Amino acid sequence: MRFLLVLCLALLSAVVSAQTYRWVDPSGRTIISDTPPPGKAKEVSRTSDGQAATADDGDLPFAVRKARENFPVTLFTAADCTTDCQQARDLLNSRGVPFTEKMLQKAVDATELRALVGDVFVPSLKVGNQSFRGFQATAYHNLLDLAGYPKTPAYGSKPSGGLPPAAEPKDTGDTPTPATN
Repeated sequence: MRFLLVLCLALLSAVVSAQTYRWVDPSGRTIISDTPPPGKAKEVSRTSDGQAATADDGDLPFAVRKARENFPVTLFTAADCTTDCQQARDLLNSRGVPFTEKMLQKAVDATELRALVGDVFVPSLKVGNQSFRGFQATAYHNLLDLAGYPKTPAYGSKPSGGLPPAAEPKDTGDTPTPATN
């Protein structure tokens, strides 16, 4: 009887302390599992407390993590948008705001932007449920301030989001031409 109890406790403790792995597979999907990733996995992180680690969460100050959790930032751009889109990226990076850049490449992207701002217009910024069409620094700062993002980046932080300026998307031919500012 005592042996059975010790065996059950040993198995239970092994399950509780199991490691969790997070990785991106070759097709771009994020996988969270208790089994180690295959050899072709990218961005692998592991934790032993059951919480999946993310590569950039630990580097962000608490205020930025909290603002990103409650009010994620998405910047909508297009390949032919140069000056205004770059100014929008630079503003977000100068404040240390983690953001996702959605370059309009498919009709679905254009439909999402049209539903958000009423037209296919780039650049457009979405902060939580609020959005702004075009680039106007004071409006962008206002949205970010209301969401709780710090006015300046943390010491030693690096640009956190968006596509690099040299990234060229594939032309699928089914995207409406967006208006630019």
